[in-house]
Amino acid sequence: MPQIELSGIRKTFKVYERPEGRWGLLKGAFRRTVRLVTALDGVSFAIGEGELVGLIGPNGAGKSTTVKVMSGILTPDGGSCVINGRVPWKSRVAHVSEIGVVFGQRSQLWWDVPVGDSFSLLRDIYDVPQARFEARLSELTGALEIESLLKTPARQLSLGQRMRCELAAALLHSPKLLFLDEPTIGLDAVSKLALRAFLKEENVRSGVTVLLTTHDMDDIEALCSRVMVIGHGKLLYDGALPGLRERYAAYEGQDTDEVIARMYEEMAL
Repeated sequence: MPQIELSGIRKTFKVYERPEGRWGLLKGAFRRTVRLVTALDGVSFAIGEGELVGLIGPNGAGKSTTVKVMSGILTPDGGSCVINGRVPWKSRVAHVSEIGVVFGQRSQLWWDVPVGDSFSLLRDIYDVPQARFEARLSELTGALEIESLLKTPARQLSLGQRMRCELAAALLHSPKLLFLDEPTIGLDAVSKLALRAFLKEENVRSGVTVLLTTHDMDDIEALCSRVMVIGHGKLLYDGALPGLRERYAAYEGQDTDEVIARMYEEMAL
């Protein structure tokens, strides 16, 4: 049985639009046009335990919405989603105890307190036994080289340092699933390589299932044996990265970003 199973997931958002023109702001206080935007339109896939899967697509394709449905943040309009035998938005407390989430542009660390204090607060939130917490913290801080940062407030960290601490925070309770949404955004080359090496090692060592959404194809090539492409709210491809190359590469050895750009163009994404 798959660890993650989505079937026919649909999600629509309402977008309120004000009238244009000089008096648009004033008119908008009394009259607004409502437009429906389909973020997900019947998305279905299954992921087995221990897989490391990349989810790609242009901006607005539905990647982040998919992750938010799977993490229990959003409730879809239709379809089914079962993860570890649970429906995420119906069993939120039990579900979040078994997942870790890292959003590249959002933080789960308390901004003005030392990183180590944030980790202790997360231990209380997830009710991790003290002995297990200390062992796991030692393991993660060593692997991610953040021992020297534990007494530093999150606001004083560089982006690369903060992302390593974010990863540790997401893994402190030893989740079965790790959702990564643009985890390497804005990182320098050294930080990216370090994060990729850690994720591969963690996937092998602990067997955590990883779903990675990113625009960085180097992340996908380095980490993922399977890639899914979402566009216009639909799943357009699900398979190995070489399969995309065979289908869309204009010539042998073409840069992966160019291959993906050509695919987006042909699919009108």
